[in-house]
Amino acid sequence: MSSILTNNSAMNALSTLRQINNDLDSTQDRISTGLKISSGKDNAAYFSISETMKGDSSMYSAIDEALTSTMNAVSTARLGAETVNDLASDFAERVAFAQGGTSEVRADVQDELNALVERITTTISQATFNGTSLVDSTATVTVVTGISRSAAGSVTTTTISFQEQDLGAILSSLSAIDLTSASTAALQEAALQAAESALDAAIGAATALGIAENSIETQKDFLGELTNVIDSGVGSMVDADMESEAARLQALQVQQQLATQSLSIANSSPQNILSLFQ
Repeated sequence: MSSILTNNSAMNALSTLRQINNDLDSTQDRISTGLKISSGKDNAAYFSISETMKGDSSMYSAIDEALTSTMNAVSTARLGAETVNDLASDFAERVAFAQGGTSEVRADVQDELNALVERITTTISQATFNGTSLVDSTATVTVVTGISRSAAGSVTTTTISFQEQDLGAILSSLSAIDLTSASTAALQEAALQAAESALDAAIGAATALGIAENSIETQKDFLGELTNVIDSGVGSMVDADMESEAARLQALQVQQQLATQSLSIANSSPQNILSLFQ
């Protein structure tokens, strides 16, 4: 039975064409954005997880940048401590040289020691990064190294701590040594012991700052790798497979053409009824 009021074939063809057009629009969106999941309507669970992990990745990147500044400050302080260590070693060597020497020898050596003290003073004053000095006290420095997310969704920060190093105390100890007044063997030995003690303190300061720098550098490497893993995981969840989408786009374009032709044929069916009245 044919009808000029109801064309079932045309309605079916139109419904098919609408579905193909919708699929084609979705495929084109995925190709243009590169995402197969761009909103909660695409996949609510994956969208929620991916947005959370993107937030974590951004926080890790920000923390990594902050750690870079801290590591630079620690690296500068460590360089200063190592330089003071070298100068303190020279200082102790010159004090040892003056042991048992004449007053003239001790006076000449004292001039060398004064010059070394001036160099240590300059080193300490210059061992700063962007105005931050880690060599003028023994305060504890706490650095945020990352975040920890619990199953309940709460976020806490992770930290590491290290001690600043007071190179000024080492400078004071060395500055107090005066070989010109060390007229006896006992006083000269006391001066050597003081110089050795300051050298030990300088070695300890350089070592402590080196350990802190290494810890921060290791954490930065970890954050970089962790961010890459998170970004890769998010990508596997929400990124579109461009090869598949390209193939799907071509198939849908062919289907669209066929559906359009089918609709055109279905719409022409009522015209055949006219032949019955001719």
